[in-house]
Formats: sequence, structure tokens, C-alpha cells
Amino acid sequence: MAEQDDESQSGRRDFLLKAAAVGIGAVTTLVPAGAGLVTLLDPLRHKARAGTFLRVATLNALPEDGTPRQYPVVSERQDAWNKFPQVRVGAVYLRRTGAKDVQAINVVCPHAGCFVNYQPDQKQYLCPCHNSSFALDGAIKDPSSPSPRPLDTMEVKVSDDGGVWVKFENYRAGVHEKVVAS
Repeated sequence: MAEQDDESQSGRRDFLLKAAAVGIGAVTTLVPAGAGLVTLLDPLRHKARAGTFLRVATLNALPEDGTPRQYPVVSERQDAWNKFPQVRVGAVYLRRTGAKDVQAINVVCPHAGCFVNYQPDQKQYLCPCHNSSFALDGAIKDPSSPSPRPLDTMEVKVSDDGGVWVKFENYRAGVHEKVVAS
């Protein structure tokens, strides 16, 4: 009977040692694997910087008569794992609408995504792809225009030092609603 108790105690000890070894092995494997997975997926959790205000020009650079000028929009761009400093992310037309009031219009046509050109002699924007024409404020000029909406305007702030800041966003082409492109 004493031998059975010794064997029973020995079997329990062996089981407890094996269970502890499996538990320690699982923890030592799962902790680094979990840390690696979090590190790998972390960039995917970060939101893009779309919709932030970017300095585009100065108020002094804009003609006082309201003539639009095209300016590149340059920003730091980041995808899931790479960061690219000073990349052109788009372009806008800026024009003065008052002493310190500025209008920003995205250069992309809402119809098919082509870049519109400003025609100073006709004081209009024209899309070279399908001949959509737009007024200075971005409104559709020709009722038969294939463009589903006016040119996309953006929010503008003029800082105390005369900097013109634009909340730059690209929008989906071909839809009636102004939907931010992701």
C-alpha cells in the first residue's frame, strides 16, 4: 500500500512538473509572439493625416483682384510603415475674395478626376477631359456639363503672419455628393 502511495505521489509530481513546463513554455512563446503581432499591426491603427490644415501660400502672393493661382499642396505622407517627407499630395487654386478672405478650390474635376485649368481670358476653369466649365467660385457654368457637382472647395484659414492654410482633402470623382476619398 505504501508503494502505491509513493507511485501516486510520483505520478502527481510528474503531472504538475509537466503542466508547469507547458504553462511556462506557452507564456514564453505567446508574449514575444503577441508583441510582434502588435508591432506589425500598429501602423494600421493610425489614422491618415487627411483633412489637416497645411500651409500652402502667403496672402501677399495672391493677386488682390481675385485672379486664381494654382499652388501645390505639400505634406509629409505616411503609409502603414513608411514616412515620406515633403511629398506633393495635390494642388489647389487660391483666390482672394476680400482683404483677408481666401477661397481654395481643388484642381481635380469632380466628373472624372482630371485636373482643371484656369482660363484667364474667359475667367473660368475648364476640364480638358470632357469640357466641363466652372465659374470663378467653382459653380458649374454650363447646365449640360457632365460634372455631377461644382468644383470642391476647402476650408481656409489666414494666420496672423499672412500664411494661407488649407484643410486639404481629395474627394471621390463621379458622385453627386462631396465624399472624402479614402
